[in-house]
Amino acid sequence: MTDRTAILDTLRTQIEPFNKKGVAITEATSFQGDLEWDSLTVMDFVAAIEDEFDIIITMNMQAEIENVGQLADAVEKLRG
Repeated sequence: MTDRTAILDTLRTQIEPFNKKGVAITEATSFQGDLEWDSLTVMDFVAAIEDEFDIIITMNMQAEIENVGQLADAVEKLRG
């Protein structure tokens, strides 16, 4: 299993408690469009991801991350 696959698996696990609509999670799943998260949900989720991977996701990075695949890329880069 590659690091990216492991990251995606962990992200899916972290998304589940916030996935109120039961959306199937793929790399193309959009946080705002598909999951319909509000800003509070996003902040809670980002905090969970930061704790899980021991990283810091800046506000600028958050603004650029729209889907699960982009988040996986960011996590991989930050863990680098």
